[in-house]
Amino acid sequence: MREIIIISGKGGTGKTSLTGAFAQLADNKIICDLDVDAPDLHLLLKPEREREEEFYSGYEAQIDRELCTACGLCATLCQFGAIQENGAGFVVNPGRCEGCKVCVAFCPEAAIRFPEKHCGQWFLSSTRFGPLVHAQLFPGGENSGRLVMVLKKQARELAKARGASLVLCDGAPGIGCPVISSLSGAHLAVAVTEPTPSGRHDLTRVADLCRHFQVPLAVMINKYDLNEEENRRIEAFCQEGGCPVVAHLPHDPVVTRAMIQGLVVTEMPEANFNHELERAWARIKVLAGLDHQ
Repeated sequence: MREIIIISGKGGTGKTSLTGAFAQLADNKIICDLDVDAPDLHLLLKPEREREEEFYSGYEAQIDRELCTACGLCATLCQFGAIQENGAGFVVNPGRCEGCKVCVAFCPEAAIRFPEKHCGQWFLSSTRFGPLVHAQLFPGGENSGRLVMVLKKQARELAKARGASLVLCDGAPGIGCPVISSLSGAHLAVAVTEPTPSGRHDLTRVADLCRHFQVPLAVMINKYDLNEEENRRIEAFCQEGGCPVVAHLPHDPVVTRAMIQGLVVTEMPEANFNHELERAWARIKVLAGLDHQ
């Protein structure tokens, strides 16, 4: 079983649209959306949920009003201003609680509980292209990196159970904790970039991250024909860094038309754009070792 993750240095490069297209082109795979903070692959794949699980991570303080004597010590000690008086006693603002447990430790009445925090949900769904493992972290929810690892574990177990040869992942943009967790155990990362100075800068950060974690990196240049000079600079950077460019994708309105219809671009009939995508997927399979399975 191989694992490919599609990533980008920033949002808006076309990463999810391309992942959706590859989900149709790939055979015998499990699809996984690892962008848990702002998932949108479901908008293209229209999943039907078959399993739903709650995600708990971290802890938050909760005051038991029956035990609380309203001494106010907890509010005095809280360095984050998370405990406030509301006229009927003291309450914890969960949006400000950092889970430091100082109030729990010093409450003279042991009136503050410290349960696990419900941060989101994850799902196993069916789509027209195969099984999808995905999630939604609540706004302000903690440990997106941990939720990513939960999804990867579930996707791998599902792939093993169903004899799938590939886990295809739509990663989060940037280089933060969700991306670092996404790269764990991946056989190939494919970075989608655009020919702009900011796109080139973000690609260098992604390349440094993959190099640090020893994950092979391939590159797709989206809308390459909008800026030939920056396209050449990105090509030179990739050549110098040993990152193969697997596709030069032109700017094509067919991608937007597909999104409006809730389709992936490879479902659009007679789209010339798809020929380059098919060639790119063939190259990616070779780089990921799928051609040997």
